[in-house]
Amino acid sequence: MIISASRRTDIPCFYSEWFMNRIRAGYVMTRNPMNHSQIFKIPLSPDIVDCIVFWTKDPENMLTHLDELDRLGFQYYFQFTITPYGRDIEPSLRPKEEIIDTFINLSKRLGKVGVVWRYDPIILNDIFDISYHKKQFSRLCDILSGFTKTVTISFVDIYSKIKNNLIRSITEDEIAELSAFIGITAKKHGIHAVACCEKIDLSRYGIEPASCIDKRRIEAICGYNLNISKDKNQRPGCGCYESIDIGAYDTCLNGCIYCYANNSMGKAKRRFEMHNSKSEILVGEVYSGEKVFDKKVKSNKNTQLQLF
Repeated sequence: MIISASRRTDIPCFYSEWFMNRIRAGYVMTRNPMNHSQIFKIPLSPDIVDCIVFWTKDPENMLTHLDELDRLGFQYYFQFTITPYGRDIEPSLRPKEEIIDTFINLSKRLGKVGVVWRYDPIILNDIFDISYHKKQFSRLCDILSGFTKTVTISFVDIYSKIKNNLIRSITEDEIAELSAFIGITAKKHGIHAVACCEKIDLSRYGIEPASCIDKRRIEAICGYNLNISKDKNQRPGCGCYESIDIGAYDTCLNGCIYCYANNSMGKAKRRFEMHNSKSEILVGEVYSGEKVFDKKVKSNKNTQLQLF
């Protein structure tokens, strides 16, 4: 079993204490986001959890817990977003220079394979135009090239909940020009560029489809082959493998204006106030009388085919 922590919220940044309490307890509960009354209990034993994939814009609060995760025998890696935007786009993040330092420190601990740089989503407007992205992507490659092997890009999706004049649709010509630059620039820096859920094939620019929950990466980290399949529950074009997400929507306080996981910051703040780091579930409690289903999970490691 692979744990995703989490596509729905920034667990390393805001919920690291809760996460570690669940690790120590040996299980976590999650509500089905499509059916609030459906609750699953998921075991968190290192014998069952093949890998944990952390998604974050700032994992500083998680760093002090890594020694304990290592002692307990968990394997993990980070999907770590660093964009060139300021607080008009990402209002609640620490200064980017500090976050970059955290990226470097995390990479020094885990190695290049353990930290994937995400330059996404790419937003284009009168302020953040193509020349701006070319300059900033090149600058970040200069800084991060010694600390990651992979950069994941995506062009912003316009969701109905996003209502901001700083976000507009991006033309195919703009995608082509910027993708060509990113492919060449990443390669020059020794970084493999991949694209997350893009409808347009960018392989002609040296940018392959991404697998954010990546079988090959996990096998390299664990040292074993995995018997896992592609995740059929993700968006079209997603290359991710099967995982169980333990986060919850409308709980991230980063406040990014392009966020698909929050309906509003007001709702996210209200739900954050319902959070208890000692609870079995991320938001609120599991109340008496609610039915809990045990999630049937197992390790996907094939220990007979050791890679290393």
